[in-house]
Amino acid sequence: MTQHDHRDRPWRVRIDDERGVPLGAGVLLDERSVLTCAHVVEQAGGHPGGPAGRVRVRSTVCSPEWTRTARVAPGAWVFRNGTRRGDVTLLELDERAGCGIRTELWKVPISGGRVRVYGFPGVEPYGVGVDAELAGSGGREGEWGMLKRVREGDPWIEPGYSGAGVMALDGEFEGRVIGIVVADFVHEDVKAAWMLPTETILSYLPRLDAFSGGDGIDDFGSGDLPGVDLDDPLQLALTRELTRLFDADRVGTVLVGTGSATGAGSSWLVRLARTSGPAGRADGDQDERTGAPAGTVLSFGVVDAAFDARGRSTGDVRAYLARRFGFSAHGSVAELVDDLLHRRPPPCLMVDGVDRAVDPVGLVTELLAPLALRARPRGLRLVLGFEGAPPDDLAYDVHLDPTPLPAGNVPGSANEARARAVVDELGAAEDEALALQRAVGSRFLAPPRLPASCAPRLNVRLAVARGTRPNAEIAAVEARAVTARAAVARYADALREMETEREDLTVALELHRVRAARLFGPEDLRLGELYVAAARALQHVPVDLAAARRRVPRFITAVNQRIEGDGRSEGG
Repeated sequence: MTQHDHRDRPWRVRIDDERGVPLGAGVLLDERSVLTCAHVVEQAGGHPGGPAGRVRVRSTVCSPEWTRTARVAPGAWVFRNGTRRGDVTLLELDERAGCGIRTELWKVPISGGRVRVYGFPGVEPYGVGVDAELAGSGGREGEWGMLKRVREGDPWIEPGYSGAGVMALDGEFEGRVIGIVVADFVHEDVKAAWMLPTETILSYLPRLDAFSGGDGIDDFGSGDLPGVDLDDPLQLALTRELTRLFDADRVGTVLVGTGSATGAGSSWLVRLARTSGPAGRADGDQDERTGAPAGTVLSFGVVDAAFDARGRSTGDVRAYLARRFGFSAHGSVAELVDDLLHRRPPPCLMVDGVDRAVDPVGLVTELLAPLALRARPRGLRLVLGFEGAPPDDLAYDVHLDPTPLPAGNVPGSANEARARAVVDELGAAEDEALALQRAVGSRFLAPPRLPASCAPRLNVRLAVARGTRPNAEIAAVEARAVTARAAVARYADALREMETEREDLTVALELHRVRAARLFGPEDLRLGELYVAAARALQHVPVDLAAARRRVPRFITAVNQRIEGDGRSEGG
């Protein structure tokens, strides 16, 4: 057989009907196997029981070119017309392709990154490349990831691209095939498309696991979840509150109590992560998701990585995260922390059973604590499950502690409506404080630390307590909300005072700069140096307010002393 010359990615192939009319694209996996969309084969009449019974697969980058007939492999037809689920099939070539290649399908997070696809619009039989951005969820109930156009005016995905391999262009998985295009969407100036990620493909066609690379999230709490009971008020409240935090796009560290002693366990957390995972969606019951209680299903692909640390070492956790995100397998834990903190887009991680790891102190100290401390400013979402109490010095932004609040020695009687109103006010105040931190606090060096959000835990406890009446915990919830509201108010006041002080110092600095310029001109190097130092402290982000408090008065004093020493009058 003549040796093929591959001018580009040899896995790029075109799918034609029996007459040779191009209908879509495919990924050549090996000498006999081609991955594509089921609807492309159905259009050609090559589906099981179809009028043609076969399609044609044509090379587009091989020299010499080749074409082979192909049929749907037994048990490899997944077509759910009219839904955003499935739509994948495996073709078997009637003759070997002769390319001598083997293509890996990589399991990767789909929350972001740039990709390229080659499809076959009607005017171009050899393919046109289109760049796109991964955009996460393509629909809450679906299994497809969203693709968005990079630049206005560029070519875009259209009929003829379905089945095309989605190839990562940047980041740690550059050049890897991470899924296939399944559909396009064009409405006036709005253009988007969808892809089927590798993890979903493998769930429908497990025989392709031999072609897969990378780690998914499908081993998180693997197996059945007999402890899941969303009729249980505590599990339902925890699920809804964590889902609400994800839907609100809240970043930072969330600590979750998953000990069985509380009655909640961790099965609810595993179930929630699976509602986001590509594999879990394909394996799971769609009716179960659509019929689930409101607020208990995550958007598709929102969780990038999830790991059960029970009985595992710090090295095991490091190795999983490195494989999942494509980082160096030989790097240190500190290097992994740095990679995760600088990844774009920032990742969403779940680690359960932290305190049941082989070395929980080492796991927290070396890996999780550095991530938790910087999660919010770096945009990470980090969910850590503890069966017992988490370390006192572990930084967090929300603690979903399922244990009841102590009800003893709380003044006043329980009033559910009043407690609900106070907790709602606290939630609104915490949201305002977070917005203030982003707009103002992030501009300062060493600002006051935003208090951890208490409303999520109080929402959980209030939802549980309201089901058992009378319940003295309701009064404890109200009292805790009042205390937390006062702490949030003090934080907001402190931040506003810092901003006011910065503005006052800026006005004073400018006023005396104008005085000095009018009296002395630019020739006074000493005054110039003092001014530049003060302006730098006030104008460069992060603003160093402590330095500005020293430098602005120093400049003002120098200006006044120069005026007095020279005996100059500002009036003349």
